[in-house]
Amino acid sequence: MQEQSSVFGWRRASDLLGAWSLYFVAKLALFAMGLIGLHLVENLVFVVLLAALSTPRLRRWRPWVGVPIALALLYYDSWLPGLSRVVSQAGLVAGFSGAYLAELAGRFVNPVALAVTAVAVAVAFAALRFVRIDALVVVAMVAMALAMSPPGKAPAAPVAASGTAAKPSEPVNTPDAQLADFLAKEAKRSVSFAAPAADAAPFDVIFVHVCSLSWDDIEAAGLSGHPLLASFDILLKRFNSVSTYSGPAAIRFLRAPCGQPSHKGLYVAAAPQCLLMPGLQAAGFETQLAMNHDGHFDDFLAQVRAQGVQAAPVPLKDVAAPQRAFDGSRIYDDGAILGRWLEARGKSPAPRTALYFNTISLHDGNRLQAEPSLKSTDSYPRRLKKLLDDVQGFTDKLAASGRRAVLVVVPEHGAALRGDAMQIAGLREIPTPAITLVPVGVRVIGPDARRSGDAISSSTPASFLAVSHIVSRMLAKPPFGAAGFRAADYVEGMPATDLVSETEAATVMARGNGYWIREQGAWKEMAAAPVR
Repeated sequence: MQEQSSVFGWRRASDLLGAWSLYFVAKLALFAMGLIGLHLVENLVFVVLLAALSTPRLRRWRPWVGVPIALALLYYDSWLPGLSRVVSQAGLVAGFSGAYLAELAGRFVNPVALAVTAVAVAVAFAALRFVRIDALVVVAMVAMALAMSPPGKAPAAPVAASGTAAKPSEPVNTPDAQLADFLAKEAKRSVSFAAPAADAAPFDVIFVHVCSLSWDDIEAAGLSGHPLLASFDILLKRFNSVSTYSGPAAIRFLRAPCGQPSHKGLYVAAAPQCLLMPGLQAAGFETQLAMNHDGHFDDFLAQVRAQGVQAAPVPLKDVAAPQRAFDGSRIYDDGAILGRWLEARGKSPAPRTALYFNTISLHDGNRLQAEPSLKSTDSYPRRLKKLLDDVQGFTDKLAASGRRAVLVVVPEHGAALRGDAMQIAGLREIPTPAITLVPVGVRVIGPDARRSGDAISSSTPASFLAVSHIVSRMLAKPPFGAAGFRAADYVEGMPATDLVSETEAATVMARGNGYWIREQGAWKEMAAAPVR
């Protein structure tokens, strides 16, 4: 008699996969919804292995061999970070609070996806008793993999990565050649800061570096009409933050005078002329530092120090802390810290100061002290409104103080508040445009700051070099005095920067009319991303 046993107690003798077909049905359902990828060759090799273990003599080894491989292959097909990235970040994850870990776990639960997958598996399970489905599963897997590239575009032929330099024989139109050309050109670009003329009106430069704020987050939070966004004299609408985590983002910002380096290049010492705050110090500004956190997580303060910011932070003693971070540490009130800095500034004899203020009030996992049970994704709109109100209130206090200042608001990166098919909310391993396209605003404040002409809302693709350009032109031609200023004068000649975003795990690049992504050494075209 032919062998009939299986995982479920029965099996068609001619069905080489048996109940294992259900595993592939579940993956195909997830793939069809764009929730995982599908590495066709690897999955077909697994099918062959399972078929080879289908003989009566070897079948008992199927669970022992198949289950670990199935789990590993499912992880490999998912959009989750690679195992090397998980291992490298294990120390940081260990510092997350239990409440935040529970919230993150809950984000992986997609009721619709679970329901659709369950229905697909149930139908396949019922069919197993009557028809052979393993061949159908393999045919469906091949057909879907060739027809789809999650989340919905036809797959482009993979292009092997070759590092940062294209081979001489490589066509110039390949993604690798485009990236290499981009980095080579960026390495030659820079902006310098000249000391203002001796008779120029002195003013301060205030950089507000905001963690977790993109255009997509503002839209999701319903705060696109906040008055702060309308108050800027210059608004850069296509600014690419490049990085998606605070450490790399801070390094990029504090190296704004030079062109965009690769992600690996961030961890090579920068040339002195590439450091933002020392450059302003050389131009006559006393550099200062403020943060609404203690800077210990991921050695953030040490990374800022390494970029030449040596000033002592504004003291946090007795400042209210309305939030707790994902690791349980205190997050202090933005308005109170900025107010404390302004009070101290009024007592300082320095004619010009440059302040770097970093805030993590919008970081994923933050909890409001007044409502600790509220999930961070649910509290985000409230936290965002509070931050925008605080910055708006700070500009009002600046104006009332009679001081002259140029305020520059630059987000580190987005919060991924909505998430997408490739990443759950809050996960930022893949630097999609929804995460890296951030609002950058510049506002001139002072008793003799009178703008003539319209505010500038620029849709030119830009990055950090554009911020240095605007500040440099304001040093050369201060926007104060009876003659007033034209915002257009400061963006004239502003360097454009094509969108190239990077993390340790992936690179995303604007190419043609869309975006391409490189993961695990190969390029492929992404689905359409939001363009503003």
